[in-house]
Amino acid sequence: MDLHLKNLLDRFQEQFGSGPGLGPGSGTCLMKVEGVAPSFIKSIFKASAALYRTDPWRRLRPGHLFGIRVGKDLDWSGKKQPFSCAQFIGGDGGDIGFLMFRSENDAKKMTGSRETVRIPNVEVLRVTYERESLMFPSNRKMIKSLSLEASGTAHFPVIDVARCTSSGDLRFRSPTLEELRFVYAFLKAISLLHPLLQGDREGGPKWSMLMHFEPFIETVDVQWPPELTKGHDLVAVTVSHPPGQAYEEMATSTGSSTPTNYAEPPKEDAFLDENVYPNAGLRQCASCNKEVQGEQSLCCGQCRAVVYCSSICQNKHWKETHKSECGHYKVMMEKEEELAMKIFMFPCSADQPCRWLESLGIHQKGMWRRRCTCYSHCPFGLLPVKGGLWDSWGGLDDEEYPRDSPFHNHLRDAMSGPILLSGWLEYYNLRTMPLSSPVADILSYPLTVYHILTALSISSKNLLLKGKEVILHYLGPEGELDWMPAFAEVGHLLNGLGNIHIVMVGPEVPTNLSGSTSGIGSRVRVNLVRGVYQEEATYLPSPHVIVALNCGLDYYVNWVGALDLIKSRGTPAFFTDESEISCANAKKVLRSAGLLITLPVTPNPFRSPVKNLGASCNLPSYSNGFVLGVNT
Repeated sequence: MDLHLKNLLDRFQEQFGSGPGLGPGSGTCLMKVEGVAPSFIKSIFKASAALYRTDPWRRLRPGHLFGIRVGKDLDWSGKKQPFSCAQFIGGDGGDIGFLMFRSENDAKKMTGSRETVRIPNVEVLRVTYERESLMFPSNRKMIKSLSLEASGTAHFPVIDVARCTSSGDLRFRSPTLEELRFVYAFLKAISLLHPLLQGDREGGPKWSMLMHFEPFIETVDVQWPPELTKGHDLVAVTVSHPPGQAYEEMATSTGSSTPTNYAEPPKEDAFLDENVYPNAGLRQCASCNKEVQGEQSLCCGQCRAVVYCSSICQNKHWKETHKSECGHYKVMMEKEEELAMKIFMFPCSADQPCRWLESLGIHQKGMWRRRCTCYSHCPFGLLPVKGGLWDSWGGLDDEEYPRDSPFHNHLRDAMSGPILLSGWLEYYNLRTMPLSSPVADILSYPLTVYHILTALSISSKNLLLKGKEVILHYLGPEGELDWMPAFAEVGHLLNGLGNIHIVMVGPEVPTNLSGSTSGIGSRVRVNLVRGVYQEEATYLPSPHVIVALNCGLDYYVNWVGALDLIKSRGTPAFFTDESEISCANAKKVLRSAGLLITLPVTPNPFRSPVKNLGASCNLPSYSNGFVLGVNT
């Protein structure tokens, strides 16, 4: 009887179980994947939620196939990419998610008009968004124990690998750690790139209801989570539509042609003498890593992206790896100016702030007056204010600064609850601001605070999810005292749930502002208190969390008393500093004060200047660069 019931249940699940026509989920729990860390699972769920918010299913259907390339072939086992093709499913009904195929041929064979066609002995990795109430108990337990981020209203990704046997039965297995790494890179890249697809009205049959897009290929740098970095923080991810777009040469070569997959190594005359670049300085041979002077190096005459110390190294490198990469590098070099992202040359904001602000037309205007020394004579918090958000942002164009309005028009299913962001690109996307907007340089402060409350401090995040108020003590404010309009963005990101009471305490608070309270929107209020924290703390409401941005722990003696107080209270506290070196010094100060450090030196996704907005933009950070936690 038990066997009979089991067979009935299996048949029921196969007919009505989760999945776009493939049958039931495998019941896999990511915690059981060999080598996977809880922190990486959190990163996957965070990236998955970020993709969900961009709502690709509004335009994409299974017929829209995407080519994928993550890093180099040598980065993956078998020297081959785990997947090369992906499609989105559910836009025209059924479970929403995406499928990843080993090859474009597999994808075409398995793509039916509405459902996935079962092809014997072909594996497909599935990521589907399911309601928590319908998930297997093991997955629900994992979500609860790790406080994983939801996608939309109580939706969570389910990841497994399905295969149809020769007899027509379905078999499932858990994804491997390598496959999860690949999925993570795809999640991060596709959420940024799919909105760039341009419709092509003449691209398909007139009778077809399927939207057609212009041929597309873009490369973006994806930052690996800290637990996956092995000497390299970034990986280049190329997404193309249709899939072959990245590897086939156009009939007529133009400046934007896609690359060729060359069949044999370039001949000797294909080398380019590097002395045409007299200021190149030291370069590194791509094969042996030997440093050579620019005028003595040779570079690949096809892609012009890699250099060598000799023709011997060039031929060796071609046979080992460059043969499969040359075309990929060529398309990147053809877009060299675009990928350089000169609009994000933010170092001026630290080295020559006046010149940088003048180039943007905002020098000595609005909140930007605190980004240079021209108004250093004016105490913090007392910059003359004309009034109006447009004036506060220095008269930037309307689409270049965040308006005082909620985000709900940009979110799927009008979901409620705090909006959890992974970094600047996602924020700019939600605000539909051009990447040339410099506002991140000021928003770094309020969005770092928001990131700490919603991503790093579990207790604060839980309070916000319950619709309660979080009290935050903000230590040592300076320029922030003149940037209150920017802190309104924190209230909008709360998206209708919870409140934040910020108490800013420091010796730079003007006497005539001390004790004042102001409402920054409907969900954020700010108290200003002049004085040293350890002397004023007893008169303040008890905090849920303490934050100090760019604190310079190893420079100011006043921190000694403040750290003693934080230790005695046991309050969760977070400190940021400009560089990894200064954070390392800060850790020594904290340990000498007897405080428990619970976070490693972690890159802050909302550091400023903007580091990862562009595919090749890799600029140093000058404020809020790294974060570490105490007593969390």
